[in-house]
Amino acid sequence: MYEIFDIEKWSRKDHFLFFSKFEEPFFGVTVRVDCTKAYQNAKLTGSSFFLYYLHTALQAANSIEPFRYRIRDGQVLIFEKINASPTINRENGTFGFSYMDYFENFKEFEKYAKIEIEKVRNSTGLDPAGSGDNVIHFSSIPWIDFTSLSHARSFSFSDSCPKISFGKVTDSGGNKTMPVSIHVHHALMDGHHVGQFIDEFQKLLDR
Repeated sequence: MYEIFDIEKWSRKDHFLFFSKFEEPFFGVTVRVDCTKAYQNAKLTGSSFFLYYLHTALQAANSIEPFRYRIRDGQVLIFEKINASPTINRENGTFGFSYMDYFENFKEFEKYAKIEIEKVRNSTGLDPAGSGDNVIHFSSIPWIDFTSLSHARSFSFSDSCPKISFGKVTDSGGNKTMPVSIHVHHALMDGHHVGQFIDEFQKLLDR
């Protein structure tokens, strides 16, 4: 479900019109988050740490309205809920795309996400998920403690979905940290909104 945003009443109307004309309208930042408490919580409950922080990121993104904005045919849509389209790594070194519905309750999210993971791991090829606009494109690169990241993009394909990538968890003095890359469409949001997401994500990881 979505509604059409009234661009004429938007304080960012000029920003939207300006950045919408860019061949590459995405900008990105890379930050390091503390995931010590989140890792402990996942292990204590026998949950997948990947699904735990994925759900936490989705929860944070859904709470920041611009992360639910999408562009379609020159209009801005506000989705009621944003879901996940993460890459799933396979044992043979390849990966596949997936689609996971967002549920506020983690256990419910985890239940259906595990089914989707098994489906992708037992398949071959990419099979892009036909999930539409109301997703965030997630990826996990657990082998690399990256400090920056870029994405392959087809400029002929209209896309306004945020892209969030997670890196290798490292341990220093008992504290676990993880790099996170966030790329978003500049016509829909600015650094202020990305900062709000990072703050909320960290707050939820620290629960």
